[in-house]
Amino acid sequence: MATLSIHLQQRAFSTPNSSPKSYYSASNLHLPTRIRCSSTADSSKSEETSSNFKEIRNVACGVLAVWAVTAVSPVIAAGQRLPPLSTEPDRCERAFIGNTIGQANGVYDKPLDLRFCDYTNEKSNLKGKTLSAALMSDAKFDGADMTEVVMSKAYAARASFKGTDFSNAVLDRVNFEKADLKGAVFKNTVLSGSTFVEAQLQDVDFEDTIIGYIDLQKLCVNKTLNEDTRVNLGCR
Repeated sequence: MATLSIHLQQRAFSTPNSSPKSYYSASNLHLPTRIRCSSTADSSKSEETSSNFKEIRNVACGVLAVWAVTAVSPVIAAGQRLPPLSTEPDRCERAFIGNTIGQANGVYDKPLDLRFCDYTNEKSNLKGKTLSAALMSDAKFDGADMTEVVMSKAYAARASFKGTDFSNAVLDRVNFEKADLKGAVFKNTVLSGSTFVEAQLQDVDFEDTIIGYIDLQKLCVNKTLNEDTRVNLGCR
């Protein structure tokens, strides 16, 4: 009997009851997946037949294993190697403290996991905080005051920053892919190395933004920029 058993399970977690709240729904979790590849080889068959069978079985099981990983973990399938969502009950509140080491390079003792947290209209507790290398994907910061924050190397894909004030902030090497930044303010903000692929940039204020030439050319490709904004940025 030849058996291959693959057990994949999405880590479960509890939703914090305190503010800011995590709005991640339990319905988004995948149920455990088990794949079993097994067969019985007849001892009367030749060694060559058995060898060929094993090779075919291994290939088939490998394909099934890849399918299972892709189905259960779309993040890995997309090439983004993010750690599992933190189960700490106060993980969202950690943004009010921020990181204490490795500010510019995003070095930390443990991940600052703010994914799916809701900081809508937060006006005081985020201002000036260091959130380097924070995991912020799918979080909500709409209307928040994030002036003077340091977010070097943060991962903010698909996060919502509608009307967020980033004035005088350091946002270098931030991934804003598919983020909603409508009406956000980047006055005198460092944006060097940050990416905005498929981000929503309608009515964004880039006054006196500090950004490199190559980064600017990539930013100008975004079709959601208003014409006035494109002129102010120097897009051609």
